[in-house]
Amino acid sequence: MRYLPLTEEDRRQMLDRIGAKSVEDLFRSIPQAARDNAPRHLPGSRCEMDVEREIQTLAARNLDITKGPAFLGAGNYFHHVPAALDYLIQRGEFMTAYTPYQPEIAQGTLQVLFEFQTQVAMITGMEVANASLYDGATACAEAAAMAARITGRSRVVISGQVHPHFSSTTHTFLKHTAIDVETLPPDPMNQEDLLKYVETDVACIIVQTPGFFGHLHDTTDLANALHAAGALLVVAVCEPLSLGIVKPPGAMGADIVVGEGQSLAIPPGFGGPGVGLFATRNAFVRQMPGRLCGETVDSEGRRGFVLTLSTREQHIRREKATSNICTNSGLIATAFSIFMTLLGDKGFTELAELNHALACTAADRLAAIPGVSLLSGTFFNEFALMLKQPATPVVDALAGRNILAGIPASRFWPGDTTVENILLVAVTETNTDAEIRTLVHHLGDILA
Repeated sequence: MRYLPLTEEDRRQMLDRIGAKSVEDLFRSIPQAARDNAPRHLPGSRCEMDVEREIQTLAARNLDITKGPAFLGAGNYFHHVPAALDYLIQRGEFMTAYTPYQPEIAQGTLQVLFEFQTQVAMITGMEVANASLYDGATACAEAAAMAARITGRSRVVISGQVHPHFSSTTHTFLKHTAIDVETLPPDPMNQEDLLKYVETDVACIIVQTPGFFGHLHDTTDLANALHAAGALLVVAVCEPLSLGIVKPPGAMGADIVVGEGQSLAIPPGFGGPGVGLFATRNAFVRQMPGRLCGETVDSEGRRGFVLTLSTREQHIRREKATSNICTNSGLIATAFSIFMTLLGDKGFTELAELNHALACTAADRLAAIPGVSLLSGTFFNEFALMLKQPATPVVDALAGRNILAGIPASRFWPGDTTVENILLVAVTETNTDAEIRTLVHHLGDILA
């Protein structure tokens, strides 16, 4: 028998309360094509072995990132993951740990999150960090909303150097609010002048360094101008390893730093899962989304950990919540913290230096190919190349030779002719000198 918890009168009262005429009104913002309820042409039931064979056949059509030279990046980076990390996060106490609804009895979970927060705050140069968000894109959206709350302003400007996924998620997240989000056109040549957007109605400007096209930026002047105008600076970081050698955003005037921690936690996996990094200044901690774990002592003076701040709606905050985010990426945050602990301060810097050195070697060799020019004057481990022809067919041709050469910028801005010849190339410690030479040889051959 069906269980129907609501009567028609119940539904009518709820609709009247929110000002909707019907349930259909609740879905009017969703395009009709996306609400197609027609039956899908799915195969019938099959036995487990047949399903496994089918999935293996489909998977074999992909070019595995570990099976040949791979220079993929654009916000999702491939670093060597130590075997110890995999072992530790698969232990039951880590794998099964969940949201600490009764936090103080989950001392292990709280301590891991406390260490994670400490590491994020240290590498970003900020005073406080939260216990993670879903991913970098949602962290960026939360930062925009937080800046609007702090300043009481309703306009957000996003640089053309910010990852398109970050900007599009911010637009979606704030679509039905009073906050107006303006994203500038892609800026592969690093020519945009953000100072002219510093106006009295701006809550914040969101920038990224290293930028989407690889450029490194000193945000000090922009931060000073924004602060003089009563606005905030939000800095996004897609590759946290860069903070091993690049000046941290906190030292360049950032008020909020957001980022994607995937590269220092897990290998790329079709874009996810990720872990959102979020750090800010102590003055703004009450407006920070998510959770904040703190260190204390118990009644006997023993070290302990508590959930110091929880701004989500489920922790009795209801409509006073700063965010409706319902959980954090706890397992990936744990992996991030283990990775950082295994590296240590020295290892973190050395790994960053190795990435930068390899990227410089690759950029010099690739830029020497006729028909190729380097767009990124300064970069960390990823740079943009301008090819003499559209990048997509070149990448496809190289994939046919078992080389994942990089990502065409046109994938993120379909139909934009200003970026169709741009190829993003990321080089990490996983790439050998021989692989770089292979890419140079085959790219030169295809462009000849």
